[in-house]
Amino acid sequence: MDPKGYLRVTHQDSNRVTQLIIPPQPPQALHSFYEDCTLKGIRVDRFQPGFISCSFTVPSRLTDRNGDMAVGAIANLVDEIGASVIYEKDAPMPVSVDMSISYLSNAKLNDELEISAKLLGRKGAYNGTLVVLKNKTTGEMIAEGRHSLFRKTRSKI
Repeated sequence: MDPKGYLRVTHQDSNRVTQLIIPPQPPQALHSFYEDCTLKGIRVDRFQPGFISCSFTVPSRLTDRNGDMAVGAIANLVDEIGASVIYEKDAPMPVSVDMSISYLSNAKLNDELEISAKLLGRKGAYNGTLVVLKNKTTGEMIAEGRHSLFRKTRSKI
């Protein structure tokens, strides 16, 4: 298919969007609709400082018209899971500086994924993480992302 035809919005695409139910976010919400939409269903299997391992079943809300997990959803998982590796209670939220993602294979609707992330290094307020998404059944690597984050340092006063 030509790129112009692929990007054309179909009647089916339009129907999927109109059927979305987006509840209003309360003002005191700790996360956005965007985060909730992507992260809903993630199960943390193991967490330790500098490492996290999660399981995730690909839901229909994160698939494209071909039934593949959308690359934007993969990028969001790299961003969110990469940031969770450097989580510190009561510390300022880190800000993504750079992401580089290699898309190696497709994940399909209902595929069970294993997502692991580790801290590659820290230099002052700058952190680097590596996030890997694999098909849990086949072991096939879906994507590998390198994620750089910056966190404002705490005042020593």
